[in-house]
Amino acid sequence: MFTLIIKGGIIMIPILTCSVISITIIVERMIFRFKQKQSITPEQLLSIASKGSIDDMAKEAQKVNHPVARVLIAGALNRNPSASAAMEAAAMDEINKMKKFLPALDTIITLAPLLGLLGTIIGMIQSFDIISLTGLGQPHVVTGGVAEALIATAAGLIVAIFTLIPYNYFQSNVERVTEDMERYATKFEMILKEQKHD
Repeated sequence: MFTLIIKGGIIMIPILTCSVISITIIVERMIFRFKQKQSITPEQLLSIASKGSIDDMAKEAQKVNHPVARVLIAGALNRNPSASAAMEAAAMDEINKMKKFLPALDTIITLAPLLGLLGTIIGMIQSFDIISLTGLGQPHVVTGGVAEALIATAAGLIVAIFTLIPYNYFQSNVERVTEDMERYATKFEMILKEQKHD
């Protein structure tokens, strides 16, 4: 493995750097994701609120480490004068937390293959330099240079592929939780309006 990295040339340094950054972010985001516990569901929280126990709902929600719960807490604590604005602000904060470092993964997905391609082009240029100096009398030297040049492209693609899968998982999670926050915030607003009219 180490021999292949050395053969890939100088461009392997930024590719390996991308891989280290990618792994670090993926591990951090997985830890962040699994820390979001739902010991009580949003539906159960809304059920407590619908019985007229908004403060009880807020107390229960504080035990839950989840974006939806924190949005409902914001609505419960700021129900006068505007729960909607408070929940919207809380939702934006939660979305920003969930999207943290995802632009860096997106950049690596695009950058790593381009770096690999650049490494291959540099390797091909070096191979043609060898041809110009030695002629075509030593084809193994030329083909060896081309093979080494392709290592960089393979490495760049591997980094991009193994970054793309978790990136898509994190993105889909952001979208799903965002939809949940919108849905439960709307339901909570309806409960507050019903209680106001009673």
